[in-house]
Amino acid sequence: MSDSGESGTGLDAATQRQVVRERYARIASSGTGETEGSGCCATDECRAGETAEEAAETAEQLGYSRREVESVDGEANLGLGCGNPRAIASLEEGETVLDLGSGAGFDCFLAAREVGESGRVVGVDMTPEMVEKARENAAENGSDAVEFRLGEIEHLPVADASVDVVISNCVVNLSPDKPQVFRESFRVLRPGGRLAISDVVLTADVPEGIRADPDSVASCVAGASTVDRLREVLTEVGFEQVDISPKEDSDRFISEWDDERDVSDFLVSASITGRKPEIPDE
Repeated sequence: MSDSGESGTGLDAATQRQVVRERYARIASSGTGETEGSGCCATDECRAGETAEEAAETAEQLGYSRREVESVDGEANLGLGCGNPRAIASLEEGETVLDLGSGAGFDCFLAAREVGESGRVVGVDMTPEMVEKARENAAENGSDAVEFRLGEIEHLPVADASVDVVISNCVVNLSPDKPQVFRESFRVLRPGGRLAISDVVLTADVPEGIRADPDSVASCVAGASTVDRLREVLTEVGFEQVDISPKEDSDRFISEWDDERDVSDFLVSASITGRKPEIPDE
C-alpha cells in the first residue's frame, strides 16, 4: 500500500494549505444549515443545506451524546469530524488542553467543562473566519477559560511544555507535513502529557486520481496515512505508549462522504493516542 510522501497527497504544500483554508473559510462564513458542505465529505454539495438538527445527528454518529451537543450554544457544532477525541483523552480538572484545528470551537467548549475553572483550553486554527466564529461562540457560551489563536498546526503559537493534552478531530490528515505536526505536539506537551486525536487512516490504496483532487484533499479523503506510517512517525518523534485503533463501524458515516464512491473502501476513522515520556528522577 502506498503512502505518497509526507503530505499524503499529490498537491504541493502551498496548494494543499490553500484549498483547505478556502473550504473551511466557506464553511465558517456560511454557518450550520447554510453551508456548501459542512462535513468531512468529498464534495461541497454532499451535505448542502444541513440543518442544526442534522448536524446534531451527525455528532451523535461520531460518538457525542445528545446532552453534549445540546450543552453548547451557538454554531459551534458544524457537523465536522470523524470521532470524539475527548472520549479517549480522559481529561481532568485543572488541565490545559490544546485543540489542533479547533474550527468553530465545539470540542474546546466541551473540554472546558471537563477541566473546570482551574483548567484552560486553547484552540488553534489556520482559517481566520473559523477563529472569528469560534471567538463569537466563546462569547455566547461564556467560556472565559477558552482561547482561540490563529496559526498553522505545523507551527503552533504555543509555548514549550505548556500543555497537558493535545486533542484534534479529523484535522491532521489535512496537513501537508504530518511529522511536523506531531513534532510540534510533542514540543508543547509537558513531560507525561498525552496526545488523543480522532482522524482517518488508510486501509487500502486510494483510487487513482483522488490523491491530487483538491476537493478530496480538503474534505479529509485524500490526505490520510496508513496506520503503520503514523505509528512510525509518532515513535520517531518520541511518543511512547502509541496506540492506533481503527473504528470498524465508522463506515456508517464515512460511506456517506462522497456521492460518487464509497470511500470507506479505503478509509476508516481511528483513535490515535500517545504519551510524552516523563523526565526521569535524578
